[in-house]
Amino acid sequence: QVQLVESGGDLVQPGGSLRLSCAASGSIFSISAMGWYRQAPGKQRELVARFTSVGSTNYADSVKGRFTISRDNAKNTVYLQMNSLKPEDTAVYYCNAYIRTDWGQRGDYWGQGTQVTVSS
Repeated sequence: QVQLVESGGDLVQPGGSLRLSCAASGSIFSISAMGWYRQAPGKQRELVARFTSVGSTNYADSVKGRFTISRDNAKNTVYLQMNSLKPEDTAVYYCNAYIRTDWGQRGDYWGQGTQVTVSS
């Protein structure tokens, strides 16, 4: 069974930094896309940053220049380095991946989420 596990969420002050990690495990044949979404209270889930299926990156305009997505393909792990954090970055951050399993199944998988709170 495929599982995505996020870690790294915390309470930080404005201007601080965090690095989130997401590791995919299980019967994975390949991962064609992987990235981060977030959902603040009362708001829709939105894209933060991701690697596309062709290896390019997409960032939300609100995080460009502050957040950086990276990955370790050998570990099926994606990271999100978040710098210059703002209160409006407060949200539950979810890892997402489009995965092909060893049995040929293809689908969108989500982690359980990790809370990031930016507050003085």
